[in-house]
Amino acid sequence: QVQLVESGGGLVQAGGSLRLSCAASGNIVGIDVMAWHRQAPGKQRELVASITRAGSTNYADSVKGRFTISRDNIRRTVYLRMNSLKPEDTAVYYCKMSRGLFEVWGQGTLVTVSS
Repeated sequence: QVQLVESGGGLVQAGGSLRLSCAASGNIVGIDVMAWHRQAPGKQRELVASITRAGSTNYADSVKGRFTISRDNIRRTVYLRMNSLKPEDTAVYYCKMSRGLFEVWGQGTLVTVSS
């Protein structure tokens, strides 16, 4: 059984930084895409950033220039470095990993940005 364990969320002041981590455990190899999504209260879940096995990245317009996604294929871990955080970045952040039609989600980690 594959599980994703996230860490790194918390409370930070506007303008601050956080780094989220998400590590996979269990029988999964050759992960194609690793991604971070977020869901703010009362809003739909949205894609924040994604990275392919080859290293190609994609970002939501709202985080471009502030967030950086990276991955360690050996450790099966994806990271999200978040700089210049804004109150509107407050949300539960979820990681997702996929290989073909298979996908698995993490349990979510709360990021709260105070003004």
